[in-house]
Amino acid sequence: MPENVLEVRGLRRTFGAVRAVDDVSFALPAGGSLGVVGESGSGKTTTARIVVGLERADGGEVLVRGRSRTARGRTGGRVGGRAARLARAREVQMVFQDPYLSLDPRTGVGAALRETLRLHFPGRDHTRRVTELLDQVGLGTRAAEALPRQLSGGQRQRVAIARALAVEPAVLVLDEAVAALDVSVQAQILNLLADIREQTGIGYLFITHDLGVVRCVTDEIVVMRHGAVVEQGRTEEVLAAPGHPYTRLLLESVPRPGWDPQAIAAARRAL
Repeated sequence: MPENVLEVRGLRRTFGAVRAVDDVSFALPAGGSLGVVGESGSGKTTTARIVVGLERADGGEVLVRGRSRTARGRTGGRVGGRAARLARAREVQMVFQDPYLSLDPRTGVGAALRETLRLHFPGRDHTRRVTELLDQVGLGTRAAEALPRQLSGGQRQRVAIARALAVEPAVLVLDEAVAALDVSVQAQILNLLADIREQTGIGYLFITHDLGVVRCVTDEIVVMRHGAVVEQGRTEEVLAAPGHPYTRLLLESVPRPGWDPQAIAAARRAL
């Protein structure tokens, strides 16, 4: 069995009386692709933010390459100095749904990549690496001088992916990373991600509500509802024969010929 590059064990996170994440556990093998699916409010994005380190867990543990990322001091803050925090950041990177909001509109593409590289690898000439990253995500060197507003949505997402790959992470978390793109552009980005995974062996954690995306690009799936995992397993097996009523409801909610939204609404109320 391949080594797990990411392990999530018993994660919990509450906001007041709401259990946003309730005893969530899963594992991502090295070079694997895991989808976490569910409706809005299912807890999937909060789980992803805990994995990345943008959100604090109330309990449980996140391990990357067998090392815990959830050690805390008495104040609840992260343990370690700046070097330790940067080292943790290099292990797990995140690509968000809207790349325009995650890119500085005043900074050109090349400058944004160089800024990331200088932060993590100071004292080096990063010219060649910037060119390599642009080539890796299918952008030419001319894109280096462009501002985000001068690029299409698909091109901006490629820049966001390049910036995340710059530090050579073990895990790339993609939070609805193609949801804001046209269908044809979605296919291009998903093909790009498949190529990158094959070339680098990076592990992907896909956070999405789109079962079509999950079916195409993931090996395993975790289904979340009300903060808890209700089903998980091999993607093709879960989607072909879901064992939980909620997973069946998600599949039946996808529009298709003969689709009956009233029956879906009634099933949702019954569940």
